[in-house]
Amino acid sequence: MKQTYRSKTAFVLAWVWLAFVAFNVWDLIAHYTGKSSLVALAVLGALTALVYVIAMRPATVFTEAGLIGRNPLRTTFLPWASVEDVTVSHSINVQYGDERVLRLWTPMSSARERAKAQRRGAPRQQRGRFSTEPTLSKAEQAAVEAFAGKTHADWVGDQIRDRAESARHRADEAAPARVTWSYDSIAVLVAAVVLLVVAIVIA
Repeated sequence: MKQTYRSKTAFVLAWVWLAFVAFNVWDLIAHYTGKSSLVALAVLGALTALVYVIAMRPATVFTEAGLIGRNPLRTTFLPWASVEDVTVSHSINVQYGDERVLRLWTPMSSARERAKAQRRGAPRQQRGRFSTEPTLSKAEQAAVEAFAGKTHADWVGDQIRDRAESARHRADEAAPARVTWSYDSIAVLVAAVVLLVVAIVIA
């Protein structure tokens, strides 16, 4: 089963931007005024290309065979047995091969999110004689303890570690990583440059 992890905020904002662009493209075509409309369309197209590459494309994908890291310009496939170590700071860094590191673009943890996670993991002091906090079930309490002090990036890093250990226990082959260029991103960026050149020439 495939599992995909993204930056939810970036993904939602990207779709909001696409809706904004769709409305403006319709408006510019409906009320076409010549050069100024063409320049506006070119700028919107170039910005949309950047939004696609930076906000929509990056993803961390779990498959049965291995980990797929989709970064803006490259896609890396890493078999689970090839994962040697995982560290999480601002981003998830997966070590493999000859001390090579795959830096995943998503999910990332901001300083604010990490501080919030640490506050959540700190023991709560009860004030007064009676508890005002709702009583949690065993399952809810286990979930709270599992996520205590952890960000979403920490949790995904743990999942990568667990899958890598399971693959090594099964004696799976530690095949080399496969790195390919993201031709869709390259094409989109080339189109963005062309649009900007057209906008400059028209203006």
